[in-house]
Amino acid sequence: MNNPLLVGDATRAPARVALVTCRDLPELEEDDRLLLAPLAERGVTAEPVIWDDTAADWAAYDLIVLRSPWDYFYRYGEFLTWIGRLPAGRVLNPADVVRWNTDKRYLRELADAGVPVVPTQWIGADDTFTPPAGEYVVKPAVSAGSKDTGRYGPADADLAQAHVQRLQQAGRLVMVQPYLPAVDTYGETALLHFASPVDGRLAYSHAIRKGPMLAGPDTATDSLYVPEAITPRVPTEAEFELARQVLAAVQVPGSLLPGRLSAEPPGVRSGEPPEVQSGLLYARVDVIPGPDGSPVLVELELTEPSVFLAYADGAAERFADAIVARLR
Repeated sequence: MNNPLLVGDATRAPARVALVTCRDLPELEEDDRLLLAPLAERGVTAEPVIWDDTAADWAAYDLIVLRSPWDYFYRYGEFLTWIGRLPAGRVLNPADVVRWNTDKRYLRELADAGVPVVPTQWIGADDTFTPPAGEYVVKPAVSAGSKDTGRYGPADADLAQAHVQRLQQAGRLVMVQPYLPAVDTYGETALLHFASPVDGRLAYSHAIRKGPMLAGPDTATDSLYVPEAITPRVPTEAEFELARQVLAAVQVPGSLLPGRLSAEPPGVRSGEPPEVQSGLLYARVDVIPGPDGSPVLVELELTEPSVFLAYADGAAERFADAIVARLR
């Protein structure tokens, strides 16, 4: 298949889009299902496909969009091998971006680039963990849905030490971050962006507030992700500005993703301004007030973020328009 434009061409079959998910969510997560009708209205046949389904014919799809492969971190190496074997130019976000973004060491690169990030201590397999003062969070550098993540205080040093050692013994890089009090009051702000169908640039769509999720030390759970308390939110100008700074750091040549964006948006030519030379279909920027009240980056989600389509009018349609534009 040569990936022709199938949308709006009556002489061709409808475009087919794979919405990548996992075995625990074979029919997609409920919010992602809101995307199916707008895509159908635009002449696109979209269907959930489990990422590790050996019977899946990935070459049969004109576009492969990552949505909820949320078990990838259990078999991280296998997941990276899988995404690297997919048809080049059809995977969004691009495979090279996914390799970079699924390891939270990208936060260190963003911090080095001048982005205000939650301070992070990185603990390798042979490093000694010394519990910090106050409350703090322990989590692995490769994870999703707040799995294997715990909140600790001065009275929990033994539990925190056991958590760190458990991750180290599993060969996982450990992150230790201060627990910011604003989590319990103001909450996190997640700013959602989809590629503009006009020029391919990431454009702000909507935002939500995430309430506190970590009540205490990490506990074993069979759930794929930690439940979240979500409400709509209008970001502050400072939050908008931080999101712009973060996205600028990963969208232009010579930035943190030089040469990694393998799928350019429609109409982009090498001589165009660098800010439009991005292959990103979607991005979520999670921020929270730091100790001085100014927002700091918690995470930049470029792989398989929840996009909270149910919390903003027109969000599903905007995402559908972004997908359709990549089929042209």
